Amino acid sequence: MTTTLITGPTRGLGRAATLAMADRPDDERPDLLLVGRGGTALTEVADEARARGAKVHEIGCDLSRLADARAAAAAVRDLLGSGAVRPLRALIANAGCMSTDTRVASADGYEMTFAVNYLAHARLIGDLLGSLTGPARVVLLGSNVYSANLGRRILGVPGAKWRDPVEIARPATGERNPGFTAAGVAYANAKLAILYYAHELQRHAGPGINVSVFEPGWMPGTGLGRGAPPALQAIGRGLARLPGVATPERSGPALASVALDDKWANLRDGAFVVIDRVTEVRPVAHDRDRERRLWAATAQLLDGAGTPG
Repeated sequence: MTTTLITGPTRGLGRAATLAMADRPDDERPDLLLVGRGGTALTEVADEARARGAKVHEIGCDLSRLADARAAAAAVRDLLGSGAVRPLRALIANAGCMSTDTRVASADGYEMTFAVNYLAHARLIGDLLGSLTGPARVVLLGSNVYSANLGRRILGVPGAKWRDPVEIARPATGERNPGFTAAGVAYANAKLAILYYAHELQRHAGPGINVSVFEPGWMPGTGLGRGAPPALQAIGRGLARLPGVATPERSGPALASVALDDKWANLRDGAFVVIDRVTEVRPVAHDRDRERRLWAATAQLLDGAGTPG
């Protein structure tokens, strides 16, 4: 039997995936390492998973602080080293946020959306890559928003506008909130970064470690937009009731499946799974020069936290 780490387990997709793993039969259920902001919500999901039969360890971590991500990785290594948990064979980088004001900086001085969605997970994964026991899987949370297709343009949802990663990491300046478009571009850039990172991570990962990207489908009304104005949150809740819209109840178990089930054992090289099927990403999501530059810039940003640029 094995251990699975998941970030962002307290709400929405992460909670549904956590409980889906806890609901597995005894011989298929992994030990669970729940990495999330400490508090009542983390305790509650951990207790619910235990009630369903899982062995659970809570690891408090504010992913807007790179020091917290590093401390969480150290705590995981301690658990593995002491034999308190079984070998770590899956890491699900699920947590995310979408800051509605791109001037907001993380504790380390980076734009908040990029810091939480991308940099914190790069820190955590980098610190734990050597602690994974093959065959192992790293599953990153992606999104199709990196590309502004016709439907998204009609809805006014912006796609990514890629720049050098050091520039993307820098918060906006000025006295006024740059607004929804800037926030949407920041989110799309972070999701495009995850695709580039997945491809490059596979090149650096050791034998037996497979990297994939999971897209849960369009899931409006979740906690991702909790920083949005109340009117926009209300619109999101209304859209979530439309037929065919993805839900945590459907996509959460699908995420758990990608991390654990034999049918996905050969996924690698950043394969992009939309709920339950492998899908080709758009050409912009494959760029060796951007991927190499992101890898180098990430090391620079992680080592120089607090001094972007």
